[in-house]
Amino acid sequence: MHIHILGICGTFMGGIAVIAKQAGHKVTGCDAQVYPPMSTQLREQGIELIEGFGADQADIGADVFVIGNVVSRGKQPLMEEILNHGLPYISGPQWLYEHVLKDKWVLAVAGTHGKTTTSAMLAWILEDAKLNPGYLVGGVPMNFGVSARLTESPFFVIEADEYDTAFFDKRSKFVHYRPRTAILNNLEYDHADIFPDLAAIETQFHHLVRTVPGQGLIVANGGDANVLCVLERGCWSGVEYFGVVPPTPPSPASGGGFPAPLPPPRAGEGWGGGWSAVPVDATSFDVSLDGHPVGRVAWELVGEHNRHNALAAIAAARHVGVSPQVAIEGLSRFLNVKRRLEVRGTAGGITVYDDFAHHPTAIATTLAGLRSRVGGARILAVLEPRSNTMKLGTLKDQLAGSLQDAERVFCYAKDLGWDAAAALAPLGDLATSHDDLGALVEAVAREARTGDQVLVMSNGGFGGIHAKLLERLARP
Repeated sequence: MHIHILGICGTFMGGIAVIAKQAGHKVTGCDAQVYPPMSTQLREQGIELIEGFGADQADIGADVFVIGNVVSRGKQPLMEEILNHGLPYISGPQWLYEHVLKDKWVLAVAGTHGKTTTSAMLAWILEDAKLNPGYLVGGVPMNFGVSARLTESPFFVIEADEYDTAFFDKRSKFVHYRPRTAILNNLEYDHADIFPDLAAIETQFHHLVRTVPGQGLIVANGGDANVLCVLERGCWSGVEYFGVVPPTPPSPASGGGFPAPLPPPRAGEGWGGGWSAVPVDATSFDVSLDGHPVGRVAWELVGEHNRHNALAAIAAARHVGVSPQVAIEGLSRFLNVKRRLEVRGTAGGITVYDDFAHHPTAIATTLAGLRSRVGGARILAVLEPRSNTMKLGTLKDQLAGSLQDAERVFCYAKDLGWDAAAALAPLGDLATSHDDLGALVEAVAREARTGDQVLVMSNGGFGGIHAKLLERLARP
C-alpha cells in the first residue's frame, strides 16, 4: 500500500510514517515546516518529503491519504483536491488503530505534561526486560534513536495525546487507541485553540477512561485533583496511584460515586496501590509500594516530575509482568529524550541546553530540574512562546511566575498577539523581550559569562538558535 501523509513532520505523524514503512508500506509525505529532529529521522528512514501542500500531490499514486491535525479546510490545496475528487483519506490515529494497535496490548501514556518522557521510560523498561515492545513517542528517545518502531511483540507503548484527531474528527487522539494499560500523569488547562476550558479536557479524559477494559489498569497521579475529578466521573478498571495513597473511594451504593474497580491481572492491589518516591540525592530516589520498599533508582535525570514519571512507568510495566526490581534496574540505563534538558554544546565555559517546555507549568518544572542539577550557577532562560495556547495569550499571566528560578530571561516575542514585555514586567530588569532573533542571540551573548547555563525552551525549531548561540558564544 502507498500512503501519503499530510503533516508528516509532526512528531505523531512522523512516527506513523516510520511504523508504516517498517510494516512494508510505501510512504511519502508533505508538510509546510520541516526541521530536525523529525525531518532528519524521516530522511534516514528513506521516506520522501515534499515541501508544502500542493494540489499536484493528489496524483502521487497514493492508495490512501493519512491526514494530520495540522490540516484544515480551505488552507491546503491538496486537501481540497482530495475532497473534490473523492480520494480515500483517513486520520492518523484511526489508521494506526486499524493497522497496528487493534491486535496489541496497548500501554497509553496521557497527561498535560510528561507524556513523551514517561512513554520513553516505559518503552525502555519493556525493552530492557526483553519484551521487545513497539512504540510511538512524541520525541526521539536516546535509548532507541528513533521516535517509533513496529515489532512482533504483543506490547505497544504510545504517547496518548489529548489534542484533536483531524479536522473531520474532533475527538482527542487517544480515544482511538483502546489501551489495556493507561497512565494519567497529570491534567491542567492547555490547547486553548481547541478546548474552551478545563472541563472540556476532563471530558475527553473521561472518554479515555471509558475505553479501558475491566481487566485493565489505570495508573493515576493521586496528587492531581483534576485527574481525581476525571476518575470520579466513572471508572470501571483497576487503579493504582503514584505520588500519594488516596482515600478509599465511595461505594456505588453511596450515590454519586463510582463502581469499585476490579483488581488488574498481575498487578495485585488494584485500587489504592500507592507508589511513592523518596529522594536520596539529586539523581537517586527510593521507590515504595504501599509503604514497602521495592528498590532505588539511580540515574542522570533530575526533578520531582521525573520521579513521578518513573513511578508511573514502573507501575505500568508491572501490569504486563515486569517486576519493579527489573524496571528499576532498567531505569538506571535510561538516557532520556532529545530536547528534554538536552545539552547542545558548551562554548566559552557556557553550557547551552535545549528543552521542549512551553506551558508555564513545564517551564517552571524544567527550571527547577536544572536548578537541582547546577546548584548556584546562573541560569539564563531563553523562551519562545510558540504553542497555540501561548500565542493566544491564555496563560500569559502565569509566565513571569514560571520563570522566577532564572537569573535572566530573554523572550522571543515576534508574531505574538500580546505584549510579552508587559507579561514579564513582574520580573523587572531581569527580563527582556526581542522581536529579532539576531538581536536576541546578541543580548544573551553579552549577558552570559563563564559558568552560566543557557536554557532554551520552545516546542519548535526556534530558528536554529542553539547553533547560533554556540557560534556567538565561541567568539570573544
